[in-house]
Amino acid sequence: MTNTHLIQANGVNKVFPNGCHALKNVSLNINRGEVVVIIGPSGSGKSTFLRTLNQLESISAGDITIDGVDLTDKHTNINKVREEVGMVFQSFNLFPHKTALGNVMLAPVKVRRQAKAEAEQDARDLLYRVGLHDRIDSYPSRLSGGQQQRVAIARSLAMKPKVLLFDEPTSALDPEMVGEVLDVMKSLASDGMTMVVVTHEMGFAREVADRVVFMEDGELVFEETPERFFDSSHPRLQRFLGQVL
Repeated sequence: MTNTHLIQANGVNKVFPNGCHALKNVSLNINRGEVVVIIGPSGSGKSTFLRTLNQLESISAGDITIDGVDLTDKHTNINKVREEVGMVFQSFNLFPHKTALGNVMLAPVKVRRQAKAEAEQDARDLLYRVGLHDRIDSYPSRLSGGQQQRVAIARSLAMKPKVLLFDEPTSALDPEMVGEVLDVMKSLASDGMTMVVVTHEMGFAREVADRVVFMEDGELVFEETPERFFDSSHPRLQRFLGQVL
């Protein structure tokens, strides 16, 4: 029987060299096809935890397993793991000298050694999927922030990842562009993509998440389904929601 947990994080701690204890015994299992949204105040450890899931941030204690592979095992080829774990950042990190198509094609050709013609067709399909079929030949400088972020999502999808991590994907966008990125994310969720999303977008959490997780001071304080989460009387959660809603 296959394990339904795609991601298993157990007792994860992160202490930075300056002594900051950023993650304190965080444990979280994420199932295949599940959308988990992580919310909490700035400095609560949300983004640090997300970055441990592809070892952009090493951990001080605990263990993380993705699809049966132990990320903390020194024999694990972490670059192979990262091919399966897509990440979308606040900043779009597109190559300015490449078109939207060129940006999306690059990793499958370079990393997965995919044939160029096949990679190009896949990239065109993905740009169509994120609503950018008319911007395929545009360079990043000619795209809005929302369009660049949608290219970045298509680029992550091009590697056919098992899970997508989103680190506040809309926080650098002008308000009118947030919706177009969230719409793409909603469509990925409805297609069954496993997603872990750090965001301040409470409407997205309410509408799309299977579970919402609240972090504060490096701890995973509370997790529930959206219905129960936003109606919870948990005092630390209520204090936070009172500030953001």
